[in-house]
Amino acid sequence: MRDRPLQGLRVIEGSAFVAAPSGGMTLAQLGADVIRFDQIGGGIDHKRWPLTESGASLYWNGLNKGKRSLAMNLRDPEAQELLSGLISQAGNFITNFPAVGWLAYDELQRNCEDLVMVSIVGNHDGSTAVDYTVNCAIGYPNATGYPDDPRPVNNVVPAWDLMCGQMAALGLLAADRHRTQTGHGDLVTLALTDVALAAVGMLGGIAEAQITKTERPSIGNDLYGAYGTDFLTKDGRRVMVVAISPKQWKGLQEATQTTVKVGELASSLGVDFSDEGERYLSRSRLTELFAPWFSERTFKEVSDTLDKHGVCWGPYQSFVELVENDERCSTQNPLFSNLEQPGVGEHLVPGSPLAFSQIEDRGAMIAPRLGEHTEQILSEDLGLTQSDIGSLIDRGIAAVS
Repeated sequence: MRDRPLQGLRVIEGSAFVAAPSGGMTLAQLGADVIRFDQIGGGIDHKRWPLTESGASLYWNGLNKGKRSLAMNLRDPEAQELLSGLISQAGNFITNFPAVGWLAYDELQRNCEDLVMVSIVGNHDGSTAVDYTVNCAIGYPNATGYPDDPRPVNNVVPAWDLMCGQMAALGLLAADRHRTQTGHGDLVTLALTDVALAAVGMLGGIAEAQITKTERPSIGNDLYGAYGTDFLTKDGRRVMVVAISPKQWKGLQEATQTTVKVGELASSLGVDFSDEGERYLSRSRLTELFAPWFSERTFKEVSDTLDKHGVCWGPYQSFVELVENDERCSTQNPLFSNLEQPGVGEHLVPGSPLAFSQIEDRGAMIAPRLGEHTEQILSEDLGLTQSDIGSLIDRGIAAVS
């Protein structure tokens, strides 16, 4: 088995919250040596919920797996000089800190002409935005929820942050490849709002509003533009069923024993249900045909039958139910390893979702303690003596865990 694909790549990360840390972690899981630097005592995300009873942040641990941690007094000029040297030595920097002062690209480039830097900002003009302020303005909350409730519904998944993190990792690798080909570094600026706008554009939302002048309606758990909705089983479980492809549509009718009734409905309405758009427009009538079958059967009966007929479906379940009952969220899935996280305990840790055919290691690793590698980095990476390091610690410029 060969090494993970980014073995030998070193990246320095100055970050907080989700976008930049998830980008750095993505690179670390693929084998890059990622060094995250933080303020002594932790930055603004170091104690973010959810917390363990002892106060350890599962959020911080979850986003920093596989990295090395360096704790410095970021306001101190001597610390800034050391960090600038570390960034120059690595040649790769990813951050969502303001790219001003000592963190400005031009300043960092003085000691590394071919520096690759990915700078994550809120809006393209540099003004502030976070996932929640982006999401509310992007249109999806107005199209989320049920038709009888006019209130917008925010998505609890920070989707734009997570997408931004992946784009940041991709941007760094693209700039690194460009440097290999040309010898030139680059400053890559990535706006969180632009990530969201690009996604809405990819999925037709911008063109829909501009060309058709229509607002996307709130349709509850129905699937927009095709047939898909949720059903309640006899024993109170809820499942989501989707029929997009012809095979899925045929399987759903066969599983629910409604093929004849669906044909009769199509004839009475004068429509062709082989067209997914027609299935969407007639979704309420179709659901009336399917719902009794689900309500008369237990969850197990429903799941066994849907699987038998190749129906695309999934159960509604809580986080606890996911961990306790779903084999996909277990070590049966090569994505996961059971690892001992200091201060937290043993739990499932995911590696990279990318599965390479010649690489067994998926990069499942624990997160470092804040400042765990301070001494190692100052010594091995920056070449400081033990006397120098001791002086930095004594003067509050650096800290170890």
